[in-house]
Amino acid sequence: MQIRFNDEPMRCTAGLSIATLLNQLNQLKPGVALALNEQILPRERWEDHLVQDGDRILLFQVIAGG
Repeated sequence: MQIRFNDEPMRCTAGLSIATLLNQLNQLKPGVALALNEQILPRERWEDHLVQDGDRILLFQVIAGG
């Protein structure tokens, strides 16, 4: 299936969870947040949420500020 990861098109296997995809891409790191189709997906849902054809996934570093 075809998805966009950080604005780059890529193919991935159907049935992958977000966590599994990030692990395969070596991107499952502390201090990152994820937007799925322009909506923040809480980290506790990454294991259960399956990637769908056409998903747009944006991974970004969380930065605290004041």
